[in-house]
Amino acid sequence: MTAASPSIAYVTVDVFTAERFAGNQLAVIPDARGLSGGQMQAIATEFGYSEVTFVLPPRDPSNTAEVRIFTPTMEIPFAGHPNVGTAFVLGRQNEIFGRVPGDILRFEEKAGLVEATLLREQGEVTGARIVVPRSLTAGPEIDAETIAACASLTSEAVSTRTHTPIRLSVGLPFAVAELSDVATLSAARPNVTAFHAANARYKPEEDSFSLFLYARSEDAPWQIRARMFAPLDNVNEDPATGSASAALSAHLVALLPDQDIDIEITIEQGVEMGRRSLIGASVRKQGGIVRQVSLSGNCVSAMRGLIDL
Repeated sequence: MTAASPSIAYVTVDVFTAERFAGNQLAVIPDARGLSGGQMQAIATEFGYSEVTFVLPPRDPSNTAEVRIFTPTMEIPFAGHPNVGTAFVLGRQNEIFGRVPGDILRFEEKAGLVEATLLREQGEVTGARIVVPRSLTAGPEIDAETIAACASLTSEAVSTRTHTPIRLSVGLPFAVAELSDVATLSAARPNVTAFHAANARYKPEEDSFSLFLYARSEDAPWQIRARMFAPLDNVNEDPATGSASAALSAHLVALLPDQDIDIEITIEQGVEMGRRSLIGASVRKQGGIVRQVSLSGNCVSAMRGLIDL
């Protein structure tokens, strides 16, 4: 009789939704001790989700855990839905590396320390709110022709009424552009050839060229529809992109003339994919500077099982 192969447990959740099989898929390895970076990358590639998280004991015992985030092609320093989903998974456990989880979890990540507050209904964990670890960085601006080509649209579809297309980041960079209306947004399709050309011209140091498009109306400026394309990272379209939503929210509030203001924003994404997501963003501006950005959303458990190593 041969010995059983070693295995490791996983959980999958749908993030930024209260409906199973909607929102953005995430796989979480709640105890990744013993896995090498190469094994983590192989597992993330096998899942094929936009991200997979691997949870390790914290380096500093005052924190909850170290969390590493992998796309199908690389490790990244930060992303929104992996943090919300990981907090949801860990918050529903009886213990995290021998300690009972409290309402606030602190994750050590490459982008810095991420604080997550568990959301509950009738005592049950239903989601999480995270504070973005880095302040907004903006630039360079990106020409409308490049944006339009990547989205298979004409240049007239790109709106500059609020801002010109620009790269934004709170830990992970995205080219961000407003489109003229929701119908135009829904008509967008990624053009891989154009993405390669944009990558050659505008490639950020941390990642390849990714495009976050949005539309909104004057009647409801803080209710935003969005789509994200990253075909060079094997993500043709993402149903919910927390880091891009946080960067956009921070940028829009930074552009306001108000010196002190708190804004609540809702970003709806994934509609065209049949995986509707709702991302809540809270932005606090004080003394003319955006001081804090947080993301929140519900989660639903989807699957669990073992990975043979």
